[in-house]
Amino acid sequence: MIDEAVQPLLDGFVTSVREVAKVRAVWLHGSLALGDYQLGRSDLDVIVVVSEPPPPSVAEMHRQLIRSYPLADKLHCSYMTDLADLSVRHPTFAHQRYFDRPVTPVTRRELAIGNRTLFGQAPAELLPPVSDEELFEFVRRDLREFWLPATRKRGNWYADIWVDLSLLTIARAHVTLATGDLITKRAAFDVLPRLGAPADVVEDIRRRRYGSDVRTGPWWRHTRAGLARRFVRTAIPAILKQPVS
Repeated sequence: MIDEAVQPLLDGFVTSVREVAKVRAVWLHGSLALGDYQLGRSDLDVIVVVSEPPPPSVAEMHRQLIRSYPLADKLHCSYMTDLADLSVRHPTFAHQRYFDRPVTPVTRRELAIGNRTLFGQAPAELLPPVSDEELFEFVRRDLREFWLPATRKRGNWYADIWVDLSLLTIARAHVTLATGDLITKRAAFDVLPRLGAPADVVEDIRRRRYGSDVRTGPWWRHTRAGLARRFVRTAIPAILKQPVS
């Protein structure tokens, strides 16, 4: 079930986007599709399949939604015309700006698993399936070429988003490479202790995503940054050495 606070926004989005673009389908992915959505904290991840590139007015449509619906600033949407080529970068509106990015094998697999269609045909009817080899290759490359080099820069690790996303990504990548499955962020918390993640940092992330009484202050941010950075720097090589499923 979609949260009743989110449904009006999604309905309004589908109506609005169909007025400005030639829409074939609208799909949900991420936490909203996989059952781990947290109101006001999770992003609203959407894919729109269009028969031709969206016009510039799409950006203004998103900005109007943000003015009308408080939750719309977390609605992140990519507009796909080429569904087969994994390397294509698709027009995307996220973080209140317009840019291009690929729709990754992880997202494509989430679309197939979640199977949440807001308009048009379902993902399985339009989107070519992602092979396990494509999925594993992407996960390994993401760890090797993005997250591992990121540990060389100290400054990023003082930000909540870097700490939260890095540890949860590590746990989810480990499970995907070991079993071929995709797990939610909630399930990732059960995996992190087995990987040796620092317990205080894991609890800090859990409180920020699901609870309250979040720790603050410069001392904790400095301590947390070092613990998270060291864990990521040591966990990634170990995960990359593990045999894939």
